Order: sequence, then structure tokens, then C-alpha cells
Amino acid sequence: MASLPKPIATVAWRPLRTADVPYVAALEAQIHVAPWTPGNFRDALAAGYSAQVGEREGRILAFGVMMLAPGEAQLLNLSVVPDARRQGLGRALLSRFLQDALRMGADQVFLEVRVGNTPAIALYEDAGFVRVARRADYYPPDASGLREDALVMRRELSPNFR
Repeated sequence: MASLPKPIATVAWRPLRTADVPYVAALEAQIHVAPWTPGNFRDALAAGYSAQVGEREGRILAFGVMMLAPGEAQLLNLSVVPDARRQGLGRALLSRFLQDALRMGADQVFLEVRVGNTPAIALYEDAGFVRVARRADYYPPDASGLREDALVMRRELSPNFR
């Protein structure tokens, strides 16, 4: 008789803490071609940006940073560790940030994403973001020396946000 798969444990969401920065920066370095440094994360915390992590069984699996400004928010970082992708963590974290932005008075949210990051683009479009611009050679060169364009995406928020 086949056994049932073990259910995936619930993810606990919480603010990013200073003590998390070395670990999150190490994850970031494994995930991104041009990763944020520990200093970037510390600066975001010092500036009061919204920064969250999702953890399961004591392990951080997802993290992100959003900057709020009058009337708008900018999603600066949304990352999920490779072995935890396709489990809805990115979607859940994005939803949390959008709810926070609305609660804090933002009318719209912007982000930049690599043109080659098709899974992220699909996630953002599914969440209601639209492409508004393209920034040529926006990202630093990768290991082969090539730079990648960024798509600028925008989502309007409303009190009826879902």
C-alpha cells in the first residue's frame, strides 16, 4: 500500500531581524547573480523598510524588502530559496507586502525584475502587475560579463484589493 505524502508544514511569517541578516545575505548570494550584501539588508532595516521572512521548522525559506513612500511602495527584494519554490511562498509574501502597502496608504506598488526571470514575471502579472517600462542594461554583469534589462512593473491598489 502506498503511503500518503507528508503534508508541508506551515510557514510562519515575521519581520526580518538584524540577527537574520548574515543568514539571509548568504541565501541571497546563492539565489541572485547580483545579490544584496549584508550592508544592504542592514541599511533597509535602519531605514525602516518593511522586511519579512517566512520560515518553516526554524529555516528561513523566503524573504523580502519593500520601501514605502508617500502614496506608493517599491518592492525591492522578493526571494525564495530554490528547494522551496513552487509552493506558493513567493505569492504569499507578495500578498503580504501588497496588504501592508495598502494599509500604509500606498495607491500603487512598483518593482523591477530581470527580463529573463519568467517565473517571477508570471507571478507578478498574475498578481495584477503590468509592464510599464524597460530599463536597458539595468543589472550588473553576470559571470559571462553580460548585463540584463529590467522590466518595470506597476500595480494599482484599491480598498477592494484582494
